[in-house]
Amino acid sequence: MKVLHVITGLGAGGAEQQLRLLVRHLPGSHDVVTLTNPGQVAEGLRQDGVRVAHLGMAGNRDARALPRLVRLVRDGRYDVVHTHLYRACLYGRVAARIAGVRAVVATEHSLGDAQIEGRPLTSGVRALYLAGERLGRSTVAVSPAVAERLRRWGVAPHRVHVVPNGVDVPRFAFDPASRAAVRHELGLPADAFVLGGVGRLVAGKRFDVLIAALRDLPGDVRLLLVGTGPQEESLRRAAHRSGVLDRVVFAGERPHTAATATDLPALMSAMDALASPSVDEAFGLAVVEAQASGLPVLYVSCPAVDDLPAGTAADAVRVPCEPASFVREVRRIREESTGARPPTQAALHYSIARSAVLHRDVYATAMGAPTPGVMT
Repeated sequence: MKVLHVITGLGAGGAEQQLRLLVRHLPGSHDVVTLTNPGQVAEGLRQDGVRVAHLGMAGNRDARALPRLVRLVRDGRYDVVHTHLYRACLYGRVAARIAGVRAVVATEHSLGDAQIEGRPLTSGVRALYLAGERLGRSTVAVSPAVAERLRRWGVAPHRVHVVPNGVDVPRFAFDPASRAAVRHELGLPADAFVLGGVGRLVAGKRFDVLIAALRDLPGDVRLLLVGTGPQEESLRRAAHRSGVLDRVVFAGERPHTAATATDLPALMSAMDALASPSVDEAFGLAVVEAQASGLPVLYVSCPAVDDLPAGTAADAVRVPCEPASFVREVRRIREESTGARPPTQAALHYSIARSAVLHRDVYATAMGAPTPGVMT
């Protein structure tokens, strides 16, 4: 089976990192094309031996990218075109159908109740999404919550397949040596209690709540934020106003795989707890990765935890999106901490091997399904 993955960009976001991990575990031949931003994940894919093409798309309405993408799909003679993220789903589905590929699969990574990929869900965005969806055969929802949102929009239930994100659980195992190395590099005291936050620094992630909470936590508590985004400067200003800027570390983007000695798994080893204050999540990958690292988690919204089978243990506590709740729970975790860091059952449930098997089944269904009556 020959598969082309089309994605909007290849910076160090969750969807991008998930694509690299998935390709590593899927059988067959896989190429990747990015519409924009061939960042650190593109380099990682190339190191893995994956061919990566960059279309150099200038913006959402840069129609010149479409004929280039059509030629790429035709020349590659792909069995399946798999699209990821909103813009790539639109252009990739159209290009695949024009090029004659009928097995078109799209993954909906970041659909919340009120936003998609951090942008407001307007009626126009929804209409354009649904128009593009009809050109594909299958849509992968990363959680039952996302699947239900798609069905409420009017996407036919038989076209929606729930395939949760996957985690390379052994890769995130707690490592004392990494903990010491990261803390030394980032200037974090060895005896500090480090609260982590992982994700794009955008308004919807609500990392401002953690900065406000830090003001009311003991002085040995540090906040380690992993990610970049347009809210970084405003978060720095908020930390300065609260008098805690010297207790906040902005670590920037970090890969999920061992490109450096201070990648995301290493940074999670340096943490003592992870906080996810976002109120609108499609899955909650950082929460699962933290569970793989054995970290206790505080979260506001996380379908990955909410959708766990009955009896599956997760060291995760839902809290309201307010500083006082995080203050109270961080104090409790500090008092109850035993130092043990095994992965939880929740992390084991979301293994990348299981996700790859489910993706393989979706591809097989897409290749054998009846052809939709659109665009010849």
